[in-house]
Amino acid sequence: GLITFKTFCFLFTVSDAVILKTLSYQEAWEMSYFGANVLHPRTIIPVMQYDIPILIRNVFNLSAPGTLICRSTDDENDDGQSSSSLVKGFATIDNLALVNVEGTGMVGVPGTASTIFGAVKDVGANVIMISQASSEHSVCFAVPEKEVKAVADALASRFSQAIAAGRISKVDVIPNCSILAAVGQKMASTPGVSATLFNALAKANINIRAIAQGCSEYNITVVLKREDCIRALKAVHSRFYLSRTAIAMGIIGPGLIGATLLDQLRDQIAVLKEDFNIDLRVMGITGSRTMLLSEKGIDLANWRELQMEKGELADLDKFALRVHGNHFIPNTVLVDCTADADVASHYYDWLQKGIHVITPNKKANSGPLEEYLKIRSLQRQSYTHYFYEATVGAGLPIISTLRGLLETGDKILRIEGIFSGTLSYIFNNFEGDRAFSDVVGEAKAAGYTEPDPRDDLSGSDVARKVTILARESGLRLELSDIPIQSLVPEPLKACESAEEFMRQLPQFDQEIAQERQTAEDTGEVLRYVGVVDVVNQKGTVELKRYKKDHPFAQLSGSDNIIAFTTARYKEQPLIVRGPGAGAQVTAGGIFSDILRLASYLGAPS
Repeated sequence: GLITFKTFCFLFTVSDAVILKTLSYQEAWEMSYFGANVLHPRTIIPVMQYDIPILIRNVFNLSAPGTLICRSTDDENDDGQSSSSLVKGFATIDNLALVNVEGTGMVGVPGTASTIFGAVKDVGANVIMISQASSEHSVCFAVPEKEVKAVADALASRFSQAIAAGRISKVDVIPNCSILAAVGQKMASTPGVSATLFNALAKANINIRAIAQGCSEYNITVVLKREDCIRALKAVHSRFYLSRTAIAMGIIGPGLIGATLLDQLRDQIAVLKEDFNIDLRVMGITGSRTMLLSEKGIDLANWRELQMEKGELADLDKFALRVHGNHFIPNTVLVDCTADADVASHYYDWLQKGIHVITPNKKANSGPLEEYLKIRSLQRQSYTHYFYEATVGAGLPIISTLRGLLETGDKILRIEGIFSGTLSYIFNNFEGDRAFSDVVGEAKAAGYTEPDPRDDLSGSDVARKVTILARESGLRLELSDIPIQSLVPEPLKACESAEEFMRQLPQFDQEIAQERQTAEDTGEVLRYVGVVDVVNQKGTVELKRYKKDHPFAQLSGSDNIIAFTTARYKEQPLIVRGPGAGAQVTAGGIFSDILRLASYLGAPS
């Protein structure tokens, strides 16, 4: 025979929960015990005994196939997948408290556990879960919160003499707890299930207070803070591919790069969701004056209009709190698309709170060395990620290439490159009898320079990139340790405006024209480069001469080129070349970091 239950309501905490086609009797029993209320645990016992299948149907959707509970089988189902996945589902129990009995006098003493649970039985309390280490130094168990006071009082009374004598050191109560249970019959025969579960919780910055797992391995039970329960459920649900890997995103700085990133996300979010199991939700966008927040995710098709209509006064602390405060999305990333040192000063606090950070902002990694080392130390000690590929070379794989070399045991000897798209363009076009000021004006008109070209010609941006690469290579250099050859004539540094600077710049064309002529007389070209000399532990930013057959002399447009000279690539340096500036490629580099974060958090790679 077949028993059919028509259920009126399923309450899913996870919005994108999936329907299970089959469950074994054991899996159904475990899930019903841990809060799946459609079936009472005792219902399973007689049907198991007589091998009667149970079909669970939804009265509101009679066309749905429902879930069949039956004897365990390893047969293949209709879609070619195993009928018994590793983890069939997750269930939770709320409003619990942990009781911890601890003491050196418990070790090796027969009857301690009997005394503890005898006292619990005497007050009529229900023990939900027990955890005890093999050292027998402590016993921890969960009871309903409404019963915990009676349990604690009974234990204090029962062990009063042992506490006075020091054999029992304490009876602790930890309130406001929840249980999360992973259930699946194949968990027992598959290595790595526990590791995956704990890894998912760690990456969501969720602390585990207690663990229980029987040798049958039908379930793994963990105790968490009640406030973390929904986020934990979402994190493990997506990690076992029962739902998408969801990431709450906050975009800081919707200027040229930030707006381009938002448009790239708009065009790609649906594809990522359907084809790659990644659910990116922009929960907030903030500029320096206005911020836009959403509980469910901002419609990126008209985010500009929404920011104008529904924006509120910008507050960076409030922004981070609101984006991170969504309990239904386990992972949060703040993407800083500014060049603001004040925003960068928040990275450490955000990372400490479990918020991932992605940025093209160079200020944190080239700022005070002590602050940089603090961030990197925190990053290495936690599961919180900090990605900054676009700080050097926009979308070019500069940081990742350097890390790959170091992590595979190569030794960096020298990094030399043209790191400024603006200065690359200027010196690629500064040839023949062209005046330097004319080329700078052309670059400004084309949008290659900053509004004030002195910001590019000063070399400070290149120096920041050199500092970042030097630190990534293991050198402990401050930005002030990098000597910079500025291309801004000394008398023009005090000009009050960019317009005045551009008017006066032609007066100084002759000096740099002579340098160009000297280079040409020896078959060379001028290039503005940054150098990290790891052997001599220093960095420099300067105008250098290169033979016309050198790779640096072959550039066109505003391309960047970086040469890595290492123990492996000593005779022939490893070269990375391509567009190193521009909103599209910079936003693309940031987007790549976002997808790298998603893969680290559990999305299929």
